[in-house]
Order: sequence, then structure tokens, then C-alpha cells
Amino acid sequence: MLGGLTAPIPYGRIRPPMIDPEPLRRVIRAALDEDLGHGDITSRAVMPRDTPAKGSIVAREALVVAGLGVAGEVFKMVDPRIEFRALCEEGKSEGKGALLATVAGEACSILAAERTALNFLQRMCGIATRTRLLVELAEGSHVQIADTRKTAPGLRALDKYAVRIGGGTNHRAGLYDAILIKDNHWRLAGGVGEAVRRARKALASAGQRTWIEVEVGTRAEAEEALQSGANALLLDNMDHVTLAQAVAAARGRAFLEVSGGVRDEEIPRLIALGIDRISLGSLTHSVRASDIALELESP
Repeated sequence: MLGGLTAPIPYGRIRPPMIDPEPLRRVIRAALDEDLGHGDITSRAVMPRDTPAKGSIVAREALVVAGLGVAGEVFKMVDPRIEFRALCEEGKSEGKGALLATVAGEACSILAAERTALNFLQRMCGIATRTRLLVELAEGSHVQIADTRKTAPGLRALDKYAVRIGGGTNHRAGLYDAILIKDNHWRLAGGVGEAVRRARKALASAGQRTWIEVEVGTRAEAEEALQSGANALLLDNMDHVTLAQAVAAARGRAFLEVSGGVRDEEIPRLIALGIDRISLGSLTHSVRASDIALELESP
């Protein structure tokens, strides 16, 4: 299941999380409609509709494989007769030149699906590759590398899948599956403590048992959240000194998450403080797509 506050998967033995097939098909359909409109006028103009083709999907740089199943579904939705064969396992690191998959079928159908399939695949491999890099920086510790809700609109399930494939941890999937009281919430509620109390009351009234995480930016806010019974602290955009002091005061009293402009070179220092998780919006909001190509030829 995507989302939730879960432990990371060791990337040496990744079992891919499931993507709900119906939302996946809706996302693919929207992407195909955007690209195809009333049809591929170039392909129709330059070749007979029944022209056969076969192709190879090739990595043009080293990457972590994620999203081959999604790419295959794109080809299937365009034309069920296209033969798509994935040749690599999800989560595997592959080098430049690696053959990721093959396709065969009518050239017009393959070309109609090509860009959409590659767009999904390149983005997902890019996310998984970036996540793997940061997970390896945290290797040997218990610290989770996690995503956020800063995903591409409509692609959250795919973005979070790719993070998991890279060995990272999914934070909450949306506003509906975990309580995270952010600074805007507690300001409007009249303070950190009051916001936590209201959240606990709402959970009790609904008969629900879930933990409450609170975003804080100062030691005083962190202490107020702890005194009010918060289970987790999101230590957001704290300077080095304040963060170290807040962690020292809160360690063992709550789950500690650090977020806000974290740079790669800071990860070892953050781990040494004794935190539990580092969350990075950059895993998904500004990821660089992996360089992948589809090379076609006549059979």
C-alpha cells in the first residue's frame, strides 16, 4: 500500500508495491489524450497503417529501473496487439546501454504510445535513481529517506511507487491517511498545544487510533508539541544549532523527522544527531528524468 508511516524496504530485496490498476489507467488515458488528440498525423502521413516495427527501450545512462509495468500498460492501452517485454527487474541498478524492454507491433501504434510511455518511465526511473543515491548515503543507520506530498499533480501514486522502488519510505499518501499538524494549522487553531488537543479529541470521537505529527520550527514549539502529547515532530527548516538542541531535548520522547531544504552533504550530519527520518520534496518535485530512448527498426 502506498502512503502511511512505514519502514523502508532494503533495496537489495525490493518487492514492488502495488499500483491500483484503475487509477493507473485513468492517468495513462489522460496522458494519451493530451499527446494524441485526434491522432498522430505524422505517422499516418508517412507510412501505411500496417507497417510492422520492433524496438528496444535502452538506458542512455546508469539508472535504477522503475516503471516498466507502467510503460507496458501505455503500449497495451494504445494497441493490445503490441508485444511489450520487460527485460529488467524493478529496483535493479542498470548501466548505460542496458536493454530495459522490447516492443513489437504496428509502427503507428508503437509511435503513438512512445512519448507517453517514455515520459512515465523516465520520470519514475529518475525518482528511483535519486532516492537510491540518498538511501545509500544513509546506509548503516536506521534513518528513513522519505518523500512528501510535493508530487506532480495526478502522478502521486506513480511518484511514490518510484520512491519505494528506490528503497525510500512513503510519507502519507494524502491529507486523508495521517494527521500532520503544520504551522498554518496550529496558528489558526490558537497554538501548537491547542491544535494537538483538538486533534486528539477528534480522533477519540471517531474511535480512531493514529499518531499525531506536528511541524515545528523552534525549540519552544517542539516542547509544546511534546507536552501536548504529539507522537512525532517534523523539525522544519531549523538552523544547525537549533536543530541539534531540539533533537537532544526530544530524542526518545517522539519520532523525529527533519525536513526543509536538506542537501545531500548534510545527511551524514543529520543522521549523527539521532533523528529517525529525513523527508525531501526534491525527490519528486524537481527530479531529473533519466535518459531513456526507444530505438525502432523494421523486423
